[in-house]
Amino acid sequence: MPDHATPAAPGSPTGPDAVTPPGAPDRKYVENKPPRGLYVRVFIYVVATHVLLAFMSLLVIIAKTR
Repeated sequence: MPDHATPAAPGSPTGPDAVTPPGAPDRKYVENKPPRGLYVRVFIYVVATHVLLAFMSLLVIIAKTR
């Protein structure tokens, strides 16, 4: 399920009494960038991976000094 709503088709009513004003251009919806939620998930994954690697490195250093 996408993180954003898909707009209605051009010319179709969006409300109970929606009327397209005369002379309004019919715009075609083009998605050219991913939703913001994708960036948030990637950021969390990257940070979590770095924290995990740092913790494992710390464990290795502690184990070698004993």
